[in-house]
Amino acid sequence: MKTDDLVAMLATGNVAVRRRGAGGRIGLAVLAGLPLSFVILFVEYGLRRDLMQAMFWPMFWVKVLFPLCIAAAAFVMVQRLARPGVAVRRSWFGAVLPVLAIWVLAAIVWFSVPIEERMPSLMGQSWRICALSISLMALPVFAATMVALKGLAPTRPALAGAAAGALAGGVGAAVYALHCMELTAPFLAVWYVSGIAAPVLIGAVLGPRLLRW
Repeated sequence: MKTDDLVAMLATGNVAVRRRGAGGRIGLAVLAGLPLSFVILFVEYGLRRDLMQAMFWPMFWVKVLFPLCIAAAAFVMVQRLARPGVAVRRSWFGAVLPVLAIWVLAAIVWFSVPIEERMPSLMGQSWRICALSISLMALPVFAATMVALKGLAPTRPALAGAAAGALAGGVGAAVYALHCMELTAPFLAVWYVSGIAAPVLIGAVLGPRLLRW
């Protein structure tokens, strides 16, 4: 086929494109990476021993759901950024809002507890490993999502990579929450957010290199 013929065919709009194709690929990528994240959890960390009891505590669900909300918004961003000319719209706000909410909650807790309890509520017992552990559990989903994006058509690779990192970071943080014993809002606001932010930054850096056409 000659170039002029190809251009004319594309201009007529007769090329069928599956509207849900990008979302399907990204969804399969998450489903492919998630079991590996759980393997890391079970092999290297294990579930918290009081998990069944912890499921009755509101802060446990805050710890699980706020990163899942980030992941859900990031999923929308990724599948939009995977298609040329599709606006991200308010999806970024959907990812930022849970972070703002946990920061506000952390500020309320920080100023409502005695001064001597503030630093323990921020540092907990596992601050040294928290962010790194979240990033580790995010890695399988991040890698699978980047592979899926490579097979699509992102025209803003840095943003697409960052969104893939947010998706993976949110999933990784929710998985890690099944092991983590920390429940204070200041801890979550700093170390969980840091663990989610790391894949976002990595994705923004790697996107232009790995997602080029």
